[in-house]
Amino acid sequence: MIAVVGGAGYIGSHMVKYLHERDESIVVFDNFSTGHMELLPPAVKVVRGDLASLDDLRALFSQYPMIDSVIHFAAFAYVGESVMDPSKYYRNNLANTINLLDVMLETGVKHLVFSSTCATYGNPVSLPITEEHSQQPINPYGRTKLMMEQMIEDYAVAYGFKFAALRYFNAAGAAPDGTIGEWHEPETHLIPLIMDVAIGKRESIHVFGSDFNTFDGTCIRDYIHVMDLADAHFKALNYLKHDVQNLKLNLSNGQGYSNLQIIKEIENITNLKVNYVMANRRPGDPEKLIGCADKAKQIIGWEPSYDLHEIIETAWNWHEAKFGGSL
Repeated sequence: MIAVVGGAGYIGSHMVKYLHERDESIVVFDNFSTGHMELLPPAVKVVRGDLASLDDLRALFSQYPMIDSVIHFAAFAYVGESVMDPSKYYRNNLANTINLLDVMLETGVKHLVFSSTCATYGNPVSLPITEEHSQQPINPYGRTKLMMEQMIEDYAVAYGFKFAALRYFNAAGAAPDGTIGEWHEPETHLIPLIMDVAIGKRESIHVFGSDFNTFDGTCIRDYIHVMDLADAHFKALNYLKHDVQNLKLNLSNGQGYSNLQIIKEIENITNLKVNYVMANRRPGDPEKLIGCADKAKQIIGWEPSYDLHEIIETAWNWHEAKFGGSL
């Protein structure tokens, strides 16, 4: 059985859907502080609990002693908030992960796939970013994720854990069948914010920075479909169960798109006009973030299957159905 920790969040819920459709035995552990019960299939086992509570964690593993592996998505992930309130991030992301690792150790569960991030790299010194790139995060969120990676690796060395740390770039898109998608409160991700303008929920969106050294002056990011991320987590877990090597892998499309390209693609797909306002760049925003996922392709046989058009098309189908009628 696989315990999906943080399984009611954006990426976690798509992981649960992926596993459920493959008849995998799963249980979701979530405190629902940011997740949504309605993103989960009705038949899936759910334990409401908090990583801050050792009692909650022990109850999970006691109730489901057949758990043999964990996929860990439970972390705060707002960069700006992490700068304003680092205590919240260090307590939740670091201290609570120690709780999870310790209870896994108590119960003999030693397979862990960890949701990491390209934010551990910081400002790129070369592109595309490979796993060998230096890790020098520039905000508390990125630092907590890097420290989580390091903690897990220390547990692996000392206690025999098997782990995969998957560093993904900009997660985007929604389930192709339109049943679940991206739902944050507040929303900070570019694609759903642009779609809020398209459906009339917002008047306009700010594009931060028009003077980057890029072809149109706006910053460039690498977008990866959320179901491709789920596929990679599953492949990484299967690899861990059949091989001795722990993994640190990038998950990316290997292509970058500018903010204005994203707006244009959304306009093309929706046939709606998106009003945007150019604004000053934000401190610390890299002009380009493009990843190299060759190692994931070589080691676990993973390759992204959704291009930018499909990423945005699936996101729009969900977004319009979920939020378009609530105005």
